[in-house]
Amino acid sequence: MKMKNLTIIVSLFFSVALMAQQELPTVELTTLKGEPTSIQKTANKDGVTIVSLWATWCVPCIKELDAISDIYQDWIEETGVSLIAVSVDDSRTVRRVKSLINGKGWEYEILLDTNNDLKRALGASSIPLTIVIKDNKIVYRHSGYSPGAEYELYEEVKKYTLK
Repeated sequence: MKMKNLTIIVSLFFSVALMAQQELPTVELTTLKGEPTSIQKTANKDGVTIVSLWATWCVPCIKELDAISDIYQDWIEETGVSLIAVSVDDSRTVRRVKSLINGKGWEYEILLDTNNDLKRALGASSIPLTIVIKDNKIVYRHSGYSPGAEYELYEEVKKYTLK
């Protein structure tokens, strides 16, 4: 019985470790200008990129992106990190994206995933989903938001940027 439990624990550990080092999926996204692109094309090639899946109707998503916005310039100066906010709004709600981000003044790269292709490829069952990318690999993944989670995210970013 003990050996079986140990096997399960070891299997879970390696599953989580493999998921954390998952290769970034290649999925076609759209810029706010309607041009095709992908995360790989817009990600920080020489550093770390945060990708946040969000939607205009998702209150925790907006709170997370607002909280990060307040300290984002410091993050850039200290670590060189970039953030790509990928809206998963569908064709019915995507028209709200531009006005929302203009009102918020977010200085993030905003991409659109109206078909939820990236969301599906990442296996995201809910949003917000925040991932950290280094060398086209997902090195950190977190779902949901609670106040203060942005500081935990920053600590993860520092692991991959500050030597």
